[in-house]
Amino acid sequence: MANYMTFGEIMLRLKATGHECLFQSPSLEATFGGGEANVSVSLANYGLDTGFITVLPNNVIGDACMRELRAFSVDVSRIIRSAGRMGVYYLEAGANQRPSKVVYDRDGSAAALAKKGDIDWDQALEGTKWFHITGITPAISESAKELSLESVKKAKEKGITVSCDLNYRKNLWKYGKKASEVMPELMQYVDVAIANEEDFQKALAIQADVDVESGSLDYSKYEKLSDSVLEQYPGLKMTAITLRESVSADINGWAACINDRKQFYVSRRYEIKDIVDRVGGGDSFAAGLIYGLNTYDDNTEALEFAVAASCLKHSIPGDFNRVNVEDIEKLKNGDASGRVQR
Repeated sequence: MANYMTFGEIMLRLKATGHECLFQSPSLEATFGGGEANVSVSLANYGLDTGFITVLPNNVIGDACMRELRAFSVDVSRIIRSAGRMGVYYLEAGANQRPSKVVYDRDGSAAALAKKGDIDWDQALEGTKWFHITGITPAISESAKELSLESVKKAKEKGITVSCDLNYRKNLWKYGKKASEVMPELMQYVDVAIANEEDFQKALAIQADVDVESGSLDYSKYEKLSDSVLEQYPGLKMTAITLRESVSADINGWAACINDRKQFYVSRRYEIKDIVDRVGGGDSFAAGLIYGLNTYDDNTEALEFAVAASCLKHSIPGDFNRVNVEDIEKLKNGDASGRVQR
């Protein structure tokens, strides 16, 4: 049974070739990806016993997705096969001052149609010690929202540690509920919250007096923000906030901070140039943090591992972070030369 379990929707990812605009060429690169599945793949790459829960269509596309996850040693035995289709997202990779663009096509997907009671959570969470969810699944449909709430309530009932990446996506909240009307209830069952400043503002309606476009970040304001979140949600053990400075589509500053109610700590900052693919960067951070918190005695070491893992993801095409612990440890310990390993 998987000790680390994630739950959410995995999609077919259709990407324009290279840095072309969508449909500039008559072909798209087809892979799979989705926030929670991306976390499971990373954790499996780190050698952890990991599983993924979702609802997939009972067709050849669903079969191919199952094979892909199995190839990374992710336990897919809790995945439900049902009616509906696979959700799709289209990606156009930005360059220089042209931003990347994502177009979702998820209405009527098997995961969006899933409802409370469709998953036997007692069976699905058997043997699990850590459960990860995001704010994306509650956004795709009202029934998926109810299923998400059911999952975290059951995990809490079982004494499982719950992490949530708030992952606010404005284009998904379309069924009549705002994120700020849904996510506060879900957060009552969360132990570790992962977010950026916009997530806290849009998903939890907690105002953040921060300016990510000023050229420099005032870390004291992030400490104040994290204190506010912890005060409003007394059940939280910690918050982690990613700190992205977007100079252009190709150049980002990247760091993060953590507040575990004992200390506020800011990680090393990486300047990432010539970004290959930033999609999945936040998921690789979440997975790195989960691994780090369950591996290191010091939460600051866990944070540094997470930031290094996510930094490396920016060099890898596709949603999945394909690096291993050794790769991350090298960067974490200061080896950022990129020299050929022979």
